[in-house]
Amino acid sequence: MTTRTLYYAPGACSLASHIVLEEIGAPYETVRLDLAKGDQRAPEYLAVNERGRVPALYEDGWVLTENAAILRHLARSHPQAALLPEDPRGQAVADEWMAWLSTGHHIAYAHVRRPERYSADEAAFPDIRAKGADTFGDLCTMTEVRLSDGGWALGERYSVVDPYLLVFWIWARGPFIGFDMPNQFPAWTAHARRMAARPAVQSVFAREGLALPA
Repeated sequence: MTTRTLYYAPGACSLASHIVLEEIGAPYETVRLDLAKGDQRAPEYLAVNERGRVPALYEDGWVLTENAAILRHLARSHPQAALLPEDPRGQAVADEWMAWLSTGHHIAYAHVRRPERYSADEAAFPDIRAKGADTFGDLCTMTEVRLSDGGWALGERYSVVDPYLLVFWIWARGPFIGFDMPNQFPAWTAHARRMAARPAVQSVFAREGLALPA
């Protein structure tokens, strides 16, 4: 039996991998990091993931990082969970979603949350944050349109894309962006509420101390 440990931080992008681990139903352990205290830069964690980011998934002496890679790996390792389509085009659409979320939504949000990554000049931080928020808002609008049919990210089929989408819905309503999600993005909010009804999501949110979408 594979021994798995997920290194995560509450409410971070690692939430997506945490939910998928719960969805597949295989045993796993977790190690909680406090990013505000700098746990991600501690030597013990850098020995696991030299990039100092979450998530990291440890499996029997092997470490995998990056959400999109972890999500695909978990889905492929547990095909009985049916968290990825079997057909190549369906898989390609799932990959398209995850690439868009990781290189678009996440990077735009990082400009708001971590402007020091993009300039050493603190005077530039307000402009970086403002442009990041504008870009994030545009991406949220495109996401809203793609979810307007009322289904999951891949239509009628729940997949690993949906927990990843939930991460950015949570970030969008949070203090650094502060969107009124039910009124500004009702289709995406309906998706988040469907996510909140899933037992795996409820379990992980309780473990991470997060408020479910309501």
